[in-house]
Amino acid sequence: MKIAVEGCCHGELDKIYETIELLEQKNNIKVDLLIICGDFQAVRNKSDMQCMAVPAKYQEMKTFHKYYSGEKKAPILTIFVGGNHEASNYLQELPYGGWVAPNIYYMGYAGVIQVGGVRIAGCSGIYKGHNAQKGHYEHPPYTEDTKRSAYHVRALEVFRLKQLTRPIKIFVSHDWPRNIWKYGDVHELLNRKPDFQKDIDDGRLGNPFHEELLYHLKPEYWFAAHLHIKFPAAVQHESSNGQSKVTKFLSLDKCLPRRKFLQVLDIPHDSDKPINIELDAEWLAILKSTNHLLNLKRADKYLPGPGGRERWNFNVTKEEMNRIIEDFGGSLSIPDNFEKSVDVYNPSDRNPPAPQTMTNPQTTLLCTMLDLTDPNAVFLCKDSKYDISIDGNEDDNVGSDNDEDDDVDDDTEYESFVADSDQSLSFLSSSNADDSIMSLGVSVNVSVDEKDNPKSQNDSEEDSDEEFKAIMQKQKLEQSIDKSTSPSKSSASQSDLEDTDSEFQEITAEQKAKRQLQLTSDRGHVELALPGSDDEELASLIAEQKKFQTVPDISVEDTPSLTSQDTIPLSQSSPASSGERSDSEVVIATSGLVLGEDKEGRKRSDGSESEESPQSKKLRVKRRNQSLYESGSEME
Repeated sequence: MKIAVEGCCHGELDKIYETIELLEQKNNIKVDLLIICGDFQAVRNKSDMQCMAVPAKYQEMKTFHKYYSGEKKAPILTIFVGGNHEASNYLQELPYGGWVAPNIYYMGYAGVIQVGGVRIAGCSGIYKGHNAQKGHYEHPPYTEDTKRSAYHVRALEVFRLKQLTRPIKIFVSHDWPRNIWKYGDVHELLNRKPDFQKDIDDGRLGNPFHEELLYHLKPEYWFAAHLHIKFPAAVQHESSNGQSKVTKFLSLDKCLPRRKFLQVLDIPHDSDKPINIELDAEWLAILKSTNHLLNLKRADKYLPGPGGRERWNFNVTKEEMNRIIEDFGGSLSIPDNFEKSVDVYNPSDRNPPAPQTMTNPQTTLLCTMLDLTDPNAVFLCKDSKYDISIDGNEDDNVGSDNDEDDDVDDDTEYESFVADSDQSLSFLSSSNADDSIMSLGVSVNVSVDEKDNPKSQNDSEEDSDEEFKAIMQKQKLEQSIDKSTSPSKSSASQSDLEDTDSEFQEITAEQKAKRQLQLTSDRGHVELALPGSDDEELASLIAEQKKFQTVPDISVEDTPSLTSQDTIPLSQSSPASSGERSDSEVVIATSGLVLGEDKEGRKRSDGSESEESPQSKKLRVKRRNQSLYESGSEME
């Protein structure tokens, strides 16, 4: 199954579909599914425009209204998560997901669906700490504050996603996971986006909730947008049984000329299942069992956890899943039950009505079947089972909701990402030859007239799977240098990717030669290594790594309930200066990283070393690793 992934949509559906059509014709392929990573802008009419928190210069109808009205129909099955530029009134009608137009599906505040047997999870919105524990209290008519807080991620959605125990193939979000920059080419990122340096220094680049989910769910792919730049990364996880797993992260740009906003993947799927959307039994069971935790008030409400009297583990059993399937008549396929609920766009309408709180038939149906609470029904006093009376704390911890600086509306044009017309698509195999990524990130502003006479752009990018493999290989080579200059440093556990492609081997050999020229460098890094090589030196290195693995310092302050078993074992040392590395390097720790205080021998916040002896450090690390990997217990 070929899946196209789009960064920020910003209402440009016509251009996105036309670009995909051009790619299909040019490369003789058929795209089966389109995933959009937020800022979708499902604006149906001028009333919806009043509910979208964007600067005045970006208040344009764009093209979604054509698909809502029926003037056009999406040519490809499309799913999306919400971002921070949305018609929040419309999306709030579908808190658990639903069709916003024929063949276009919104995943809700958070959700899990299956398409052709491929399990896809998603989380909408962006992170603001002062709203994280609040309820979804916002509804039309909005104030300037509430039309922004409406798209802030709430802890309940993260709590529910962390109840999942079955594998997730793809995770979709708008925000990046916090600290994901450590696993890609941070120097190239800062070269393109130098303003990110301050957020990196302050530990604010990315969403701490998504960081939790990344380490907990360990999806094979994670796609995001929001920051308007293409950024690949590869994150290795160590599972409890010692097997390693890799998450391939990719953020994409917004739909503009000469920007890297689209990627096409070839993902194995169940050939016995049609390419349509099915609800997920495990997720439906989680929604049903946690409905009592729903908060629709402005006051903070903290979720249950270990040590309390209230139930906090809602992992789903097979029996619960079977009951859900039975309740749905044996099929979880989503019916085509889209209905228009408001007037379509009228350009001559100069006085649009004020937006109103409305229920949606799709939400009403799902809530009836699962006995869930429909927030909009509560606000309209149609559901007396939920009490939304003021509890006296609604103004506590209220922060500023001015998020105009949360999106980078930079219109700079970068070089194109379309392969030249005489270049065939490159498929580089990983451990599974079918699990390759195909580079089709198009940066061309395609119109209907241009489709019959497409023009190729300047330069092409390498296959995205090759990019991920190159990242892993660079991490391995840098780890090799670290071991030769500072043997006490450790790396994360190993990947199961194989270096089988001859072209890839030539590239990595050249990279290794270049890296050997920098053996005199005394800069430290946080590294990952790539196994599968026959190199004896690397085999020895891997053996050494097992002896000295440590766990990173991750701030529990900003990441509620994040435990060490959810994290990736990494070492932290002095950051490298971006001016002293070549563009091809991937340096995981960068300048300005503020390390937490450590009384046991790592870096202090002022950058100085504590006075722990090498012998005591080795003993401490050994004891901690034994506790973690042999007993399987959690580290506090």
